[in-house]
Amino acid sequence: MNKKEVKYLGRDFGDFRQGLVDFAKNYFPDTYNDFNETSPGMMFMEMGAYVGDVLSYYTDYQLRESLLSQAQERSNILDIANSLGYKAKATAPSHVDLSVYLWVPATGSAGAKTPDMAYALTIPQGMLVTGDTTSANFTTLEDANFANTGSAKTSVSVYSLDGSDDPDAFLIKTKVKAISGESVTETYNTTTAKKFDKFKLNANDVIAIESVTDEDSNIWYEVPYLAQDTIFEQVANKPSVDSTTAADADDSPYLLKLRRTARRFTTRINKDNYTELNFGAGVSTQADDLIVPNPSTIGNVLEIGNAAQLDVSFDPANMMQTRAYGQAPSSPLTIRYLRGGGIASNVTSGAINKITSKTINLDEDGLDPDVVNTVKESIAITNEKPATGGRSAETNEEIRQNALAAYASQNRAVTKEDYISRVYAMPPKYGSIAKAYVASDDRINNNPEPPVGPGDANPLALNMYVLSYDNLNNLTTTNLTAKKNLQTYLSQYRILTDGINIRNGFPINIGIDFEIVVLPSFNGKEVLVQTIDMIKKYFDIDKWQFNQPIMIGDLVAKMSVVEGVQAVSNINIKNNASVDSGYSGNSYDIDLATINNVVYPSQDPCIFEIKYPDKDIRGKIVGF
Repeated sequence: MNKKEVKYLGRDFGDFRQGLVDFAKNYFPDTYNDFNETSPGMMFMEMGAYVGDVLSYYTDYQLRESLLSQAQERSNILDIANSLGYKAKATAPSHVDLSVYLWVPATGSAGAKTPDMAYALTIPQGMLVTGDTTSANFTTLEDANFANTGSAKTSVSVYSLDGSDDPDAFLIKTKVKAISGESVTETYNTTTAKKFDKFKLNANDVIAIESVTDEDSNIWYEVPYLAQDTIFEQVANKPSVDSTTAADADDSPYLLKLRRTARRFTTRINKDNYTELNFGAGVSTQADDLIVPNPSTIGNVLEIGNAAQLDVSFDPANMMQTRAYGQAPSSPLTIRYLRGGGIASNVTSGAINKITSKTINLDEDGLDPDVVNTVKESIAITNEKPATGGRSAETNEEIRQNALAAYASQNRAVTKEDYISRVYAMPPKYGSIAKAYVASDDRINNNPEPPVGPGDANPLALNMYVLSYDNLNNLTTTNLTAKKNLQTYLSQYRILTDGINIRNGFPINIGIDFEIVVLPSFNGKEVLVQTIDMIKKYFDIDKWQFNQPIMIGDLVAKMSVVEGVQAVSNINIKNNASVDSGYSGNSYDIDLATINNVVYPSQDPCIFEIKYPDKDIRGKIVGF
C-alpha cells in the first residue's frame, strides 16, 4: 500500500476544503471527479472542512487561553494569576484622615482653667461614618482617644470663655485613619465536613475578610495558600503575657507571634468579582495542630519490621502525616468582612460629616449625667483632606501585569528595596517603623549596640537600621518589642541564608542660623516668618531618609524665592547634641562634613533632623 501524503498546513475552512479536494484528485481520480459546488461529494468535503476548522479554532483557543499574556477570558486570567501567586482584588478602598472633635468642660481655679479630662472619652475603632453628599460609608481603623493629649495627633483649643474671660469649655481634636467600607456578617450553615469545601459571599465588593469563627468560637485564619500551615498571630502586649515587653505597650500594643494551625482558608474572586472562601481537605474530628508526635507514635508513618521501608523518608515537620491542607469546616461559620470601596468612595474634603454608629468608652462614675450627655452629643467629624485611593475591580490587563510582577518577586525579600518595603508594610500595631536603611554586615559594623538578630559576623548578613517617631513626631530609637515583632514579621519573607541584624539608626539633630536681606517694600518680620516656615517644610522629617545629604545650595535657592527675600547673605548649620536639652546626643562635625556646599552624612547610617523647629531655626534681617 502506497503511503499517502497529508498536508498539515491548513488552518481555516478554505485551506481544509482545498486540501480535501487535492487529496481526492491525487489519490482517487477514477473514483470521484465531480467537484462542482452543488455535487454531493463536495457537500461531504465541505462538512469535513467545517469540522476541521472548528477543531483548529478550539485548539488555537485553548492554547491562547493557557498563556497569561494572550488569555482573554477573565476566568482564565484569574486562574493563571492565582497559580502564579497573585490574588486579584474585587475592589480598592479609599483612605482618609478624619478629624474628630469633642467638647469638654473646664476645671480648675480662675486664671488656671484646664480641660476636665474625666470627660475625655474614647471611641473604639469601627466607628461608621458617612456624609450628606456621598453614599459611601467609612470605618475608622484606630481608636479616637481624646485623653491622649500628649500625642501629635491630638490638640486642645479654647471653645468658649466665661464672663471673666476664663475658658469655660475646651475643644479636643484628634485624628484617626478611616477606610471606605462597612462590616457585614454572613453565616455559612454547613454541618458536614467536605473535602476542599467552598463558600461564596453575597457581595462583589469585598475589601478584606475581618474574621471567621465557628460555633465553638474557634478562629479560622486566612493564608496565601492552603499548604501554608503557619500564620501570624497577634497577642495583646500586657504584663500577664510578657512582663518584659509590656513597658512598650503604648508604641507596640500587640506582640507578633508565629503559630501553626489547621483551621485556615484562602480567598479568591471569580469572574464576576464575588469572593470565594476555600477550605482544606481534613475531615477528621481532631485538628492537625492537636496531634503531637511523641516517642510512642512518631514511627507510625513507617512500616516497622519491613526492611524494604528502611530508606523511606518522612517530613520531620509533619511526622504524623496529618497534612490535609487544613481542616474542612463541620459546623456553621460566622464570616465578618469589610465591603465597599470603589470610585464613588473618593470624596472631596468636608464631605464626611455624619456619624452612623459608634461605641463610647467612658467611666461615668462621679460625673454629672447632664454634662456627660452634652459631651457625648458634641462629637463631630470632618475630613480636612479628600479621601483618595478608591477604585473599581482590576481590569483583565491590570491582573495580567500585576500577576507577572508578583511571579517575578515571589513575595520574597531579595534586594535592599524589598526589605525596606517590607519594613514599612508591617502593621503599626506591632510597632511603627518610621525610617529604615539596609546595608551589608561587612560594610558597616561600627554600631556597639547588641543587635536584634544573629549578631555574628556573616558575609551574607544584613544590618537593618531603624528609627521610630515619638508622640511629637520626632525621631527616636525603636523599642525592643517593635524590633522583635519586626524580626518575626520578616522571617516569613527573607531568604533562608540571609541573616538580619536589627539596629538603631543615628538621628543627628541640627539647627540653622541664617541672615536675609529683605526688599524695601516688604514687612521684614512677615518675610522672616515666611522664610522660617519654608525651612520647616524643607526639613519636614517625613521627607527625609537615611544618608540623605543636605544640599545647602538647594536650600538657599528655596529661601531666595520666598516673596520679599532679596538675598540670603549667610546660612550656618550646626549640630545640637546635648542630651540634657532633649537632643539625641549624637555629635557630628558639620564643618568637616561640608564639602562644596553639601553636608554629607556619616559612615554610620544617620538622618538629619531639626527636632525643635521653633527654637532651632533662627533668622535675622541684615542690610547690604
